[in-house]
Amino acid sequence: MFTFLHSGDLHLGKPFGQFPEEVRVRLTSERSQIIPRLAQAARAVGARHVLLAGDTFDAETPTPRLIRQMQLAIAAAPDLTFVLIPGNHDSLAAPDLWGRVAAAAPTNLILALTPAPLQLAPGVVLLPAPVTARRPGRDLTTDLDQPTPPGTVRIGLAHGGTISFDAEDGASAAIIPPDRAQRSGLDYLALGDWHGQVSVGSATWYAGTPEPDSFRHGQPGRALAVTLGGVGAAPQVTPVLTGALTWVTLDLTLAPGGVGPGLLGALLPPAALRDHHLVNLHLTGRAGLAERAVLTQDIARQTPDFVWLFARDDLTLQAQADDLNLIDQAGALRLAADRLVAETADEGLPADVRARAQAALSHLFTLAAHA
Repeated sequence: MFTFLHSGDLHLGKPFGQFPEEVRVRLTSERSQIIPRLAQAARAVGARHVLLAGDTFDAETPTPRLIRQMQLAIAAAPDLTFVLIPGNHDSLAAPDLWGRVAAAAPTNLILALTPAPLQLAPGVVLLPAPVTARRPGRDLTTDLDQPTPPGTVRIGLAHGGTISFDAEDGASAAIIPPDRAQRSGLDYLALGDWHGQVSVGSATWYAGTPEPDSFRHGQPGRALAVTLGGVGAAPQVTPVLTGALTWVTLDLTLAPGGVGPGLLGALLPPAALRDHHLVNLHLTGRAGLAERAVLTQDIARQTPDFVWLFARDDLTLQAQADDLNLIDQAGALRLAADRLVAETADEGLPADVRARAQAALSHLFTLAAHA
């Protein structure tokens, strides 16, 4: 029996430039703790090896401080052996990077920078396929065909697509055949590149990122505990939680009269968990002006509870007579409100024009309500 932890796509140094500075600091801080959390997860499942399937760094030019932090984090777990390959974000096309990592690498870090087989334990061999360039243009996993002694458990470690990934994750075109494990006689193929955890077959898995970095996959940060019972035996694969932050997308569809006390609070995570959540809230449906104002105020009140909360408002406003009377019963303001109502309902106008009219109408109502 041989047990190891499969992970990858740590993307140390990811800048998170789309977020405010306070959020970036928190995201960067949590990401810096990935390696200690992977070490803890490995010990919990009885593993002595952590296999990192590429993209340890987010770019080919990490700062010297970031490299040193990675080395020190691995050195702080001397009971474990970390094995990593370059991915498309930190490929072998950056020789200075890997030279600096190797120059002060701790003794428990193995850099698999060539496709040479590595013995992990008696009768267990790792076959790595390091990424040579951001877009290598060929299937690097053909190197996993290399022979090993009879009776050897064969583990492949690679980075790339078996399905077509888009540019959001920086992934390359699909060039790894989904049946690579069978073609190359592997007992397990540990893949990186896809940030969601998914099985391509019983012996081929993407571990996903151990700390999520977007709303895309809707999964917690996880690694995979893998136990191999021998040559040809089906691997036992178990997801292991590793992430500190949860990224969640929530949809709230409203109907007129549907906004009431506690509506938003019931949808959002409990108060005790909010400091570990990033929330992408999508509002759809129909609401009156007063209801939208109440909801907007409720969102503003609860936003500071979260690492980040963003509300995308695609509500269709249904202005009631009472709402418009609150703005003004006659005169210039009422005339402006009536005109905005007409624009929001005019499907002959471009969508962005109608959206601006809705926003202006909502703002006008809010000002009138607080006058």
